[in-house]
Amino acid sequence: MSRYSIEDFVNNTKQQDKGEGLFEIETPRMLEINLNGQVWSKAGAMVSYRGNIKFEREGILEHGLGKMFKKALTGEGTSLMKAAGNGKLYLADQGKKISILNLQNEAIYVNGNDLLAFEPSISWDIKLMRRVAGMMSGGLFNVRLEGTGMVAITSHYEPLTLLVSPENPVYTDPNATVAWSGTLQPEFVTDITLKTFLGRGSGESIQMKFSGEGFVVVQPFEEVYYAPQS
Repeated sequence: MSRYSIEDFVNNTKQQDKGEGLFEIETPRMLEINLNGQVWSKAGAMVSYRGNIKFEREGILEHGLGKMFKKALTGEGTSLMKAAGNGKLYLADQGKKISILNLQNEAIYVNGNDLLAFEPSISWDIKLMRRVAGMMSGGLFNVRLEGTGMVAITSHYEPLTLLVSPENPVYTDPNATVAWSGTLQPEFVTDITLKTFLGRGSGESIQMKFSGEGFVVVQPFEEVYYAPQS
């Protein structure tokens, strides 16, 4: 077989069954879901599928009136799609790196922009960070996921997890914060000195302060959030 032949390319890149169960990281930036039932995913994340799978955008009242109003405030960042049936489903989000979390009666907060997919056994709720909404374009919101089941999250490049303890709080840039443990409730602090140093005269220099016992996941990239169009 000649080097760089089509056969060589196909063999090096073809899909492989790894036998990992419902969620498999097919490549670092592609999630394979071995679907036999249903799953929730970020709207627009479907790249390919095979088998008998039906897609349906979440209904306006599917998760109750309260969540509908929250979604109106947060824009399209957490629009969900239901995939139901039997087959293989491939998801990706702008080439971001994918991590799988298998929750065991646990809770985690995920930035609304970094949630890729989760099992229907997981309960979820949108949390809008109101104190920071007026300070950042589009505000900032996250999704609390709780229960037992699989969750797939995304990050720009490799994620870094920082451990938080009562004697050692962690400060993060909100735009680089991907997720944090369900035991933590971040507060927002403003650093005028840092704002002056960075020359960001048009807005506050806001940091998230995590105190207590848990962890926070950051990425080496600052995402820009856009306000919903009126």
